[in-house]
Amino acid sequence: MLKIDFLGAAQTVTGSKYLLSDERHSLMIDCGLFQGPRDLRDRNRLPVDPALRRVEDVILTHAHIDHSGYMPVLVRNGWRGRILCSAATADLCQILLPDSGHLQEKDAQFANKRGYSRHQPAEPLYTEEDARRALEFFSPVAVHTVQHVANGNATVRLDRAGHILGASCATVRWHDRRIVFSGDLGRYNDPIMHPPEQLREADYIVVESTYGNRKHDDADATSMLGDVIERTVGRGGTVVVPTFAVGRAQSLLFHLSKLHAAGRLRSVPVFLDSPMAVNASELFCSHPDDHKLSRAECMATCQIATYVREVSDSKALNANPMPKVILSASGMATGGRVLHHLAHYAPDPRNTILFAGFQAAGTRGAALVAGAREVKIHGDLVPVRAEIVNLSMLSAHADADEIMRWLAGFERPPRRAFITHGEPAGAEALKGRITQELGWDCHIPFLGEQVVLT
Repeated sequence: MLKIDFLGAAQTVTGSKYLLSDERHSLMIDCGLFQGPRDLRDRNRLPVDPALRRVEDVILTHAHIDHSGYMPVLVRNGWRGRILCSAATADLCQILLPDSGHLQEKDAQFANKRGYSRHQPAEPLYTEEDARRALEFFSPVAVHTVQHVANGNATVRLDRAGHILGASCATVRWHDRRIVFSGDLGRYNDPIMHPPEQLREADYIVVESTYGNRKHDDADATSMLGDVIERTVGRGGTVVVPTFAVGRAQSLLFHLSKLHAAGRLRSVPVFLDSPMAVNASELFCSHPDDHKLSRAECMATCQIATYVREVSDSKALNANPMPKVILSASGMATGGRVLHHLAHYAPDPRNTILFAGFQAAGTRGAALVAGAREVKIHGDLVPVRAEIVNLSMLSAHADADEIMRWLAGFERPPRRAFITHGEPAGAEALKGRITQELGWDCHIPFLGEQVVLT
């Protein structure tokens, strides 16, 4: 009896974890951290489910922390197995996972210093050393090749999903059933990433719905980005961009390099203030098959910004009154160096806080986009008087039309489609479209639900 347990990304966009198992064997697709509201984040600290300790293989669709960031917890609790993913995903996790552990250690230290944690003392979920230990279990595989998993009882094949470097869709074949996991789908006309590859056959599909109820603006992203920066600089302000270190940072640098080549913004300094984003940007040119850029374009993209690695240099940015652009992680303003920049720049109406991707419910990013006039940062309430801009067309996620385009490419209806990785409104809207336009049987699983794949 083959069954699937939805242990994350069920009616939320974070914590992706899908457990696929029969009576004797099991594997997991994605192993991510919950982010956003406290009630979700608290789930990261629950005791590890005993069923996860028995998992033989973990398949990662891509490197983002909401899909990979729970692996160090699993390994620290005794799990031993293989972590299968694309080569680019493995390389990015070499950067992201230790950085995640490092940030959690620093956040715990800062919370203890300032005394604002609910826990005394505050403890990191895992450490940088825990993350490095998890990296020992990574086993990169080539896309478009069939790999045996679950002790040889099942197979998996990875195909490109777009979205970010190395992102994949995963097709698992087990007990004569073909289960497709979309992972996070990219965009069809992304200037950097290849479009998601079309799959044709599935008995079951687990599909993301991040933008299931929205369509991205068709306006030219490069031009609009230039307009925002020029408007801000014209009033003597600085543009702070909470940036996803992998994917959005490189995309923003690409657009900024295009603006510079067109003669715009040449007097405006750009700073990439995230060691993780710096490392990821340098890695980009090492995987030319995973994106559209020529080597010359890749080099221009990587050279447009001043890379900020040291904490002292990051602090110096706030002391410098010169108008500038600061790209800094994290993309939803949930942690990292960008919080210090927000605390400094948000109170001044000359400045702009620019978002370039999905903002999950309960995050500071979502609150700012919704018009919050103050946000809590490091225990203090910070007034928000800066201009807030959200350029949704810069998102790395497929919108509703693009998700439907990918689903419509399947040659026959699956037995069932499971709609995950979306807020309830987005999931419900996508379910309605799939039911009406494709005539498929759809289900939106709840967190912890188990479904038998008959």
